[in-house]
Amino acid sequence: MFKTTVTVEGMTCSMCEAHLNDAVRNRFDVKKVTSSRRTGKTEILSETVPDAEILKAVIEAAGYRATDVVCVPYEKRGLFSGRGKRG
Repeated sequence: MFKTTVTVEGMTCSMCEAHLNDAVRNRFDVKKVTSSRRTGKTEILSETVPDAEILKAVIEAAGYRATDVVCVPYEKRGLFSGRGKRG
């Protein structure tokens, strides 16, 4: 699983966040996508690494400006993560 964080300029309201999330969902196979106008970021969880140039193009076609894309491996952390198995 991968976590992709995109710095996005131009989001001003909750409808902007929803519009951007829908645009990403319609183009990429994602597990989860969230956008925040307060932080100016869109976070995407996916099984594969999305193409950064296509991702920027999708965001810009939706009316926003993508300035930075960072993708890192992601491991879900739960309440008991990090603990070894007891046996």
